[in-house]
Amino acid sequence: MAERVLVAGIFSAQRPLVEIQSILEEMAQLTRSAGGEVKDSLFQRRRSPDSRTLLGRGKVREIAERVQRDSLDLVVFFNSLSRIQQRNLESELGCSVIDRTRLILDVFATRARSLEGKLQVELAQLTYMLPRLTGRGVELSRLGGGIGTRGPGETKLETDRRRIRDRISVVRRRLEKVIRDRDLQRRSRAQRPVPLVSLVGYTSAGKSTLFRRLTGQEVVVSQRLFSTLDPLLRRVDLSDIQPGCFFLLSDTVGFIRDMPAELFRSFRATLEEVVHADILLNIVNGAAHDCDFQEREVLRVLDGIGVSRDRVINVVNKIDLLGGSAGETGRAEGVRISARSGEGVDRLRRVVFERWFADMQRYTLRIPRVDFNLNALTKWAVVLERRDLGENVEVSLLCHPKKMLQYKTTLEGGQP
Repeated sequence: MAERVLVAGIFSAQRPLVEIQSILEEMAQLTRSAGGEVKDSLFQRRRSPDSRTLLGRGKVREIAERVQRDSLDLVVFFNSLSRIQQRNLESELGCSVIDRTRLILDVFATRARSLEGKLQVELAQLTYMLPRLTGRGVELSRLGGGIGTRGPGETKLETDRRRIRDRISVVRRRLEKVIRDRDLQRRSRAQRPVPLVSLVGYTSAGKSTLFRRLTGQEVVVSQRLFSTLDPLLRRVDLSDIQPGCFFLLSDTVGFIRDMPAELFRSFRATLEEVVHADILLNIVNGAAHDCDFQEREVLRVLDGIGVSRDRVINVVNKIDLLGGSAGETGRAEGVRISARSGEGVDRLRRVVFERWFADMQRYTLRIPRVDFNLNALTKWAVVLERRDLGENVEVSLLCHPKKMLQYKTTLEGGQP
């Protein structure tokens, strides 16, 4: 049976009401993603938070009455709670209390599938819990008590600081190995003449739907936030535009406002997939009332992790909910599409092709058969066609002129 939840928060008097409402709705989405049933939401504008209970006494009593009246199981706060504030609120409200960061970590715990994802979740949870330990400790390995209680899993961790720090060190070492292995794979990909394209964007912008549309691969498409946690990498064929051409597409976890610091530090491997991408498609939910904010928030995050904006193509999704024709510019340097219907997706594929392959030229090489190495060629050129001519092999290639110059300078046997 789903837990009955109230969403709450405290905000400054200057914060616009429409923004507060958007925050509470996002909190409700997160709660539903964790399996909870949101029964109500409540907020307070206040000059400064109460050090003991975050909210003022009157507002705490109001929430306690709602908890009693509606038989609520949990109150989730948008604001970060200290361990003392959490304990005081639980005592006064008579139900469980968690903050937004703990809620997000709980959602992540249900989404992780790969070893990398599970390690990232565990590291984030441990990093979050360590400064919140009290003298009696906090049980980190609870497994089934409800939202906010899903711990790192079967490890049954002790909760004293020394043991948790030891576990953090172990998880970090294992995650570093995963990152090194991924870096080796990335270096191998980087030698190829085709681009790595990463989908980024606000969560629920339609990235997974677009990923499935472009690749034809079945992936989780859900209204729940963070339905994609582990990075996915698939090939997208462009042979209808230019035979032999393709790009590699990566889907990553969606961004949200004020992403908790624990997540950025822990989900380094996922973010590195974005940092090292050749092209980033910033997917914007064009049907969202705050789509401009979502676009700015994603660009702010990309700026923060060192991604140059000249690698970013803005893509306005869900135009089927807006009307208008595909291919038109919805934002600066943007492309309007509907990932669900497919409208505008071919235009987007062509934009990616033109961004990466436009500067390439076609060449024909005649190479003695004894010197022919197809694998070596595909590391720096797109092989369009191959013809066997007895003692020679003739290949048609697509590559950048400087790559061909390097080939002519360093290798023998080719006659461009």
